[in-house]
Amino acid sequence: MIVAQSALRLDATWVDYSIVALYFLFVLGIGWAARAKVSSSIDFFLSGRSLPAWVTGLAFISANLGAVEIVGMSANGVQYGFQTMHYFWIGAVPAMVFLGIVMMPFYYGSKVRSVPEFMLRRFGPGAHLVNAISFAIAQLLIAGINLLLLAKVVNALLGWPLWLTLVVAAVIVLSYITLGGLSAAIYNEVLQFFVIVAALLPLTLIGLHSVGGWSGLKEKVATESHFHTWPGTDISGFDNPVISVIGLVFGLGFVLSFGYWTTNFVEVQRSMAADSLSAARKTPIIGAFPKMFIPFIVVLPGMIAGATVAPIMDQTAKPNDAILYLMRDLLPNGLLGIAIAGLLAAFMAGMAANISAFNTVFSYDIWQTYVVKNRADDYYLKVGRIATIGATGIAVFTALIADNFGNVMDYLQTLFGFFNAPLFATFLIGMFWKRMTPTAGWTSLLAGTGAAILYWYISEFTSASATIFELPGQGTAFAAASVAFVVDIVVAVVVSLMTRPKPDEELVGFVKSVTPKAHFTDAAEAELPLLQRTVPLGILCLVMAVVLNIVFA
Repeated sequence: MIVAQSALRLDATWVDYSIVALYFLFVLGIGWAARAKVSSSIDFFLSGRSLPAWVTGLAFISANLGAVEIVGMSANGVQYGFQTMHYFWIGAVPAMVFLGIVMMPFYYGSKVRSVPEFMLRRFGPGAHLVNAISFAIAQLLIAGINLLLLAKVVNALLGWPLWLTLVVAAVIVLSYITLGGLSAAIYNEVLQFFVIVAALLPLTLIGLHSVGGWSGLKEKVATESHFHTWPGTDISGFDNPVISVIGLVFGLGFVLSFGYWTTNFVEVQRSMAADSLSAARKTPIIGAFPKMFIPFIVVLPGMIAGATVAPIMDQTAKPNDAILYLMRDLLPNGLLGIAIAGLLAAFMAGMAANISAFNTVFSYDIWQTYVVKNRADDYYLKVGRIATIGATGIAVFTALIADNFGNVMDYLQTLFGFFNAPLFATFLIGMFWKRMTPTAGWTSLLAGTGAAILYWYISEFTSASATIFELPGQGTAFAAASVAFVVDIVVAVVVSLMTRPKPDEELVGFVKSVTPKAHFTDAAEAELPLLQRTVPLGILCLVMAVVLNIVFA
């Protein structure tokens, strides 16, 4: 049994516990209220496609604003400082705009219920099954990250053993997802977004004040490169500035980030729940606006902790614990309660997103398609709820895997390189090249994933790791993702030229060249004001991201 971490205890009082308890009452209340609206599987898994853009947009970003964002990016702040901004300004924001403008018409217009279902209708059962299984595995592993960090907050608060906090945290998340399905998850994510900001903003401001403001922080952080985004040699692992920039733009920005944001059903599911094509397209773009400013309240606390918290400075504590130590040292009671509720909200949002995406893919894309076909809708609704319980239980064990990594971002980027990078390559070619065949769909996915795993294994566990494979920072994950992307494309092209493609009439809605233009537009959008339309809103978002890159270069 793992004992409590006595070195890290949050000095909470009844005021803090009351705030946390009040928050949980709201969470469970939302789950119970959403339960009344669940009468079919489409209600449970996709909220009946009835939610407005501002709700799905905030849920889109909140689903990602979980353990990875807060703990992982603050850990990156400790190690790399402002170079971490590349995950947001080079990676997330452009990818979210691309998803909204280019890819959502394919997803939403085709009326598919999941990303793997899109693969089924574009490529057939081979690619569909490979994608569904790999996605399901990835969600169970990533849910473990969120659960682990949720448990660590409870551990630091109550001093319970880690195994007990894992079980309690799992039960809390399970309760509201099982009750209300995706609607409960989404409405809780909107609430959680505001709670998270209310927790992290005071922590950042108090932290900056404690070190003497911006100038004081610059004096305390010894590494000058921590205050510049480019060329980012620390985080990329490449000493050559030019190669570092190329690696960040291609490996992190294009392959990993576009691969994650455009094909990861956890986020895409929120867009699919929107009430129109226009709302679905704007969902990720609306989420991109707060996304580009989130690093100021997650990366900066990591930098402050790295310069002021003794266990972090002398490396007796993991970078993952930076936020908790900062809360312990800086926040008075009351604010501490809000911060605890904010962290719990973040980790619950992340885990709920993973579990709700898993239960959809498992129920629709694996169970209904390959195991038990042609049953009544109530049956698949029941399967979804059982899958939710099972996934939550498995996450308890995958959390123990995540606990072996000092920085969860290292672990997460490795997983994205395995699963998302090759999937993005297959998607990209499949949407714009009608000649790509069903056989090429599943063989390219397997080849890309296999290449990434092989690269990672060589770099981590063989003597070759001391040569060209030795990349500090998170360069190994970027390189593995790039290898997966390139191998996927090569295999897709070669196999497509050797096998038979689908006829054009079966590709309508899935390949741009054979799909009528009206399929990709919402007639009602032409009547909206300029900045309420998808493309102008996306352009404004990209301009703001470019300005931030220039200001903090």
